[in-house]
This record gives sequence, structure tokens and C-alpha cells, in this order.
Amino acid sequence: MSRYRRMTIDGGIFFFTVVLADRSSTLLVDHIARLRRIHESVRKRLPFEVVAVCVLPDHIHVIWALPVHDSNYSLRWSLIKSGFSRGLVVDTVRSPSKARKRERGVWQRRYWEHTIRDDADLARHVDYIHFNPVRHGHVSRVVDWPYSSFHRYVRDGILASDWAGDALDLGGQFGE
Repeated sequence: MSRYRRMTIDGGIFFFTVVLADRSSTLLVDHIARLRRIHESVRKRLPFEVVAVCVLPDHIHVIWALPVHDSNYSLRWSLIKSGFSRGLVVDTVRSPSKARKRERGVWQRRYWEHTIRDDADLARHVDYIHFNPVRHGHVSRVVDWPYSSFHRYVRDGILASDWAGDALDLGGQFGE
């Protein structure tokens, strides 16, 4: 069995992609209020700053800045994932392994984490997060996706509401 080691940097800034087990699901946007409530309760209990976030139907992209003497983002994700899943009525077929570990089968077990290295890396990842709904074809303009910190960036004067333009004007496909 491989022993994956995650980067631990006290006070680090990290980019995450956290994905549902069923990639065709719309669970996250269908239950966005629940996700927000759980996320906020974990943030109050174990503080962190949300630098940028975008919730799509089946996955989340987010950048967190952790407090100076803290590097434990794994606990935070565990609490968010379990808190969101607990009590949901979901028709999922659980593998014997997931059943043994008392997992609901809502989330993929692992998540992607990247340590932000510098200001340019941060800017690239913020742009990636905000443009993601366009890449996946959910909207043609970033401003039209409601589940994104893009709206905070516009309100704070960091980005213009027409940032990235309209994908319909570009033609072509965007995707992973």
C-alpha cells in the first residue's frame, strides 16, 4: 500500500479540489445551503481564510489560508465531508470497503491539494477557480455562476464583472 504524504506548512496557503464519488451528481448545488452551513461551522471551530472558492455540481475548488501555527487542513476536510454527508438521503451503492469504514459513498476518498508557492501561483489558481464553471459549460460568463467567490472579488473591486468575457464569443469547447 502506498503511503501518500501531504505537504504540511504552518500558515500555508493551499488549493484543493474535492470531488463527489458520482461525477454525474448535482448534490453540491442541490444542497448548497447545507454545504455552506457545514463549511462555516468548521471554519468557526478551526479557523481558516477562504481566499477563493467555486462550488460546482460535483466538485469544489477552493483556496484556504491557514492560521500561522496550523497546518491541519485534513481534519477540516474530514469534518466538512462527513458533516455534509451525515443525514443526507442519497441513493448510492457502497462498496464493501466503504461500508466497513462507515463511509456513505458520497465523496471520493482522496482530494487534490496543492501548496501555493508565490503570488503568481496564487493568481493563476484564483483565475482557474473563477473560470471553472465556464470550462465545464455551466455558464458562458463567469458572473453568471452563483456559487463562486468571484462575486466577492467584483464587490471588493478586485475584478470587473465582465472579467474573462463571454465564452460564446470565443467559440470552441472548454473542458478537462
